[in-house]
Amino acid sequence: MLRDSFWIMIIFTLVVNTIVAFITVFRQKRDIATIWAWMLVLLFLPVIGFAIFFLAGSRISSKKIFRLRTQEQRGLEQIAINQRHQLADIETLLPIPESASELLGLFLTSDKSVLTRGNKITTFTNGESKFEALFDDIRMAKEHIHLEYFTIYDDTIGNQLIDLLTKKASEGVEVRVIFDQFGSHGQHVDMYKRLRAAGGVAVPFLMRRFQVLTLRFNFRNHRKIAIIDGKIGYIGGFNVGDQYLGKFKRFGNWRDTHTRISGDAVLSLQSRFLMDWNATAEGKEILTQTTAYFPENFSLPGKSMIQIVSSGPDNDMKQIKQGFMRMFASARKKIMIQTPYFIPDSPVLETLEIAILSGVEVCLMIPSMPDHPLVYRATQYYAKELIDLGATVYRYDGGFLHSKVVMIDNEVATVGSANMDIRSFSLNFEANAFIYDPEFAVQLEELFIKDIEESTLLTADYFDQQSVWMKFKQKFSRLFSPIL
Repeated sequence: MLRDSFWIMIIFTLVVNTIVAFITVFRQKRDIATIWAWMLVLLFLPVIGFAIFFLAGSRISSKKIFRLRTQEQRGLEQIAINQRHQLADIETLLPIPESASELLGLFLTSDKSVLTRGNKITTFTNGESKFEALFDDIRMAKEHIHLEYFTIYDDTIGNQLIDLLTKKASEGVEVRVIFDQFGSHGQHVDMYKRLRAAGGVAVPFLMRRFQVLTLRFNFRNHRKIAIIDGKIGYIGGFNVGDQYLGKFKRFGNWRDTHTRISGDAVLSLQSRFLMDWNATAEGKEILTQTTAYFPENFSLPGKSMIQIVSSGPDNDMKQIKQGFMRMFASARKKIMIQTPYFIPDSPVLETLEIAILSGVEVCLMIPSMPDHPLVYRATQYYAKELIDLGATVYRYDGGFLHSKVVMIDNEVATVGSANMDIRSFSLNFEANAFIYDPEFAVQLEELFIKDIEESTLLTADYFDQQSVWMKFKQKFSRLFSPIL
């Protein structure tokens, strides 16, 4: 009798679990691949799967989406004024590469991203040089410092940053910080206490305090930008933490790519920060009088043309993903990609396949070690897929490769926070600089070639010789790629 009751309860639980799983997954709009991935989780992990879904699969509230979507894109008027004054000098700059013309129009339509000219770019590939430059610029700040990072850890470099920001705040400089609570492993109240006491403000993105009911592992603010006095900006792959200085034995050397920009592209970064700030802030902290954040800049410090493009779950356009695909489709000779996570969806993979079949050389570089096991095994699976299509794939062995770079034809390049994976395409809030400057593109190619010296060329034989267990892990991980 007890045995019969036990099996009745099991069957009842499974039936209820299945019904609720269908209701849960289908009650909100999702793409087909994501629906099937979550169904696997909910059906094969009864009850437990719902806990995972609650933390990682629930959508952002419609109220927060509304706050993000209704933010006014600020600063465009000042960029236009600057460019009118720069017109005579602009005519002497390099023309826009032919392969970039359609890309420019795409971003202007999908993201209202204006093309800024005459920018100067400095590139960093290691944490020491990046943070040294950033800290120097912060020390020189006179008016405001705006930082937005996925990760700010409560460790040595994190506290050095907060100490410096606290000093600047005590001098009367406006200091505002946005961080992602999940990416930073918490709010670190004690670390920010001294900054707030000095007059600075630090807030978790879209969360004013820890609330279990609003906690979401998925929709993360993955952006990594900094603006100092509206004149200097940073965008790229480095977060704030000791591991990004190569101080973790697990990862060793941290190979990343970050850029320092001076010129009107900084105003576009400022606009992005202010939109995120006003969507996150409450009450009197919302910034309405913002003219002071967009200074006149009638000089041209460099000659790079840049569009700052952002994307996230607040917009169904998937602007950065569209930008990647447009770049791949525009390439005539070469596509070079560095990414820690290579988990493309079908449209991106098919676009790369078309490029390869059209005679375009496609080179991909991925890390030699995982920081997320399932993600890395899925990356290996898709790397093998790309090799089978005819691409060249390298495994970087000189540490952990976190660089997020795409370059085509030595003409157009993008650097930013977006990985070549479905999470960055659809789930994370990302920001990238799309740069139209052949000299800068060549510089990135030279860095790629230098990295090859510390890399292993992966072949079909390399994957064929792997154990059955390893092949199973790669194929199994691929099933969950839409939600990794």
